[in-house]
Amino acid sequence: MAAIGNRGTVTEAAGFKVEEDVNRLRGAMKGAGTDEAAVIEVLARRTIAQRQRIKEAYKQTVGKDLTDDLKGELTGNFENVVLGLLMTAPVYDAYELRNAMKGAGTEEAALIDILASRTNAEIRAITAAYVKDYEKNLEEDIDGDTSGMFQRVLVSLLTAGRDESNTVDEAQAVKDAKDIYEAGEARWGTDEVKFLTVLCVRNRNHLLQVFKEYQKISGRDIEDSIKREMSGSLENVFLAIVKCLKNKPAFFAERLYKSMKGLGTTDSVLIRIMVARAEIDMLDIKTEFLKAYGKTLHSFIKGDTSGDYRKILLELCGE
Repeated sequence: MAAIGNRGTVTEAAGFKVEEDVNRLRGAMKGAGTDEAAVIEVLARRTIAQRQRIKEAYKQTVGKDLTDDLKGELTGNFENVVLGLLMTAPVYDAYELRNAMKGAGTEEAALIDILASRTNAEIRAITAAYVKDYEKNLEEDIDGDTSGMFQRVLVSLLTAGRDESNTVDEAQAVKDAKDIYEAGEARWGTDEVKFLTVLCVRNRNHLLQVFKEYQKISGRDIEDSIKREMSGSLENVFLAIVKCLKNKPAFFAERLYKSMKGLGTTDSVLIRIMVARAEIDMLDIKTEFLKAYGKTLHSFIKGDTSGDYRKILLELCGE
């Protein structure tokens, strides 16, 4: 029941006794009001695998679903964090994608954050979870909810076909860099398909070499060119792909920073990243956050949230 990554703030709880956790959660929901502190202490300090055990044992002992019981007790952002923690990683990602497309309008940020940052195996697991939970095809839903080149990039990412080897073909890297340059900076208008072909298909090491070659040919960083050549969701998805390839924890640190800086908080982004990365790479995200913004992620969350919502996020963040 170990954590799914090895750079998380949430690690396997030692001396884990599932019956004790179930009893604490039952006690937390008995009578009037809820003991939110107990809910936080149990759920934020267990791995996803341990929480699944708790859910199973709760159902066996009480004959009810833990998620349903907590839904009836909690509200708002705090509830959203807790419900997210009770899901496995692919189920949570599928749930976030579904929510991003439900109703009028689409939360493109969720589609980008998830699909640009997950590995092939993770994307395949998300696609399977989506069919199982919603009896719908994720690609068809994305097709129906997005359009143009942005849609084509997402569909390409959904195929989970990126080369995951470490091989760098030097000659091909130069050619790829030239192709992108000629598809963008060097011409009037932009041939976005060339960007898609290179950025969504090649492996990470190869692309890092392509970015170096691109800098040599164009005198610009690939990110600057994307900003100059594109706009809107397409610009955002290509930038996210590049940033995740260069440094995934730094990408998430920037998303967290932007979700909290200025007036108001984009809670959906804050919650999604804190829940999804807690046992994968939160330690690295915190390091990158401090490096980029000169303040700790902990201090940012503390200043931007309140109540039990703040308490549970700080627990996931760790000191």
